[in-house]
Amino acid sequence: EIRVLNHELPTEIMSWLQSAKRKAQIRRANQFNLKASSPEQLNELFEKRGKNWAELRPEWGLANNASLIIGPRHLTRDVDLEGRSFLHEYNWEMDPDAKLLEQIMMAPMVVTNWINLQYYASVTDNRLYGSGNKMLHNVVAEHIGVFEGNGGDLRIGLPIQSIHDGYNWRHQPLRLSVYIAAPKEFIAKNIENHQTLQSLVNNEWLFIIQYDHAHTSFSRYKNASWINQNGMIDEP
Repeated sequence: EIRVLNHELPTEIMSWLQSAKRKAQIRRANQFNLKASSPEQLNELFEKRGKNWAELRPEWGLANNASLIIGPRHLTRDVDLEGRSFLHEYNWEMDPDAKLLEQIMMAPMVVTNWINLQYYASVTDNRLYGSGNKMLHNVVAEHIGVFEGNGGDLRIGLPIQSIHDGYNWRHQPLRLSVYIAAPKEFIAKNIENHQTLQSLVNNEWLFIIQYDHAHTSFSRYKNASWINQNGMIDEP
């Protein structure tokens, strides 16, 4: 049961969560070849699968991630993101000094980049950056990595089962695109103030795209400048 601080959630919220769960399960059923005659039966199949210790492949919940969207939810509510985007609610008009945006860019954005790059590297070269066959893993010192088998190099990436279903790759290796609905000066100031962000952006480990809701336009941050949709540098 879903509870918060040992108290039951309000009926309306429970109804929303149950509805979201049913829709997600119906959408994800095909990729696991799960057939059910009712939502209740489908939920039972998912719960059984999730508790099956013999199940080698996870649900690929973060596989195929491609972007992070930082902005008001209403901008994307009716868009089918195909489960490929991380979402972070943000309204720049309530953040006049850009401090909240700074926290988002320095924490959730960096973490989603870690996730994205782990999938990216594990797919592009699983032998070097991944961890091979999950069936053969032996954990090293509880948390620092695994051996594939009883020796060899320490493996630190994702196993093949996390990115491949036995027939096809489950992840398209793309570096993270971060869409931010905020003024350009907010975004640029935070990048300029933090070496971590400069390293990620300037070395193109992720791409920063600003969305201007007033003009329904996009601009990409590159080399301390903004490049508009026409490939031209925006005027200050």
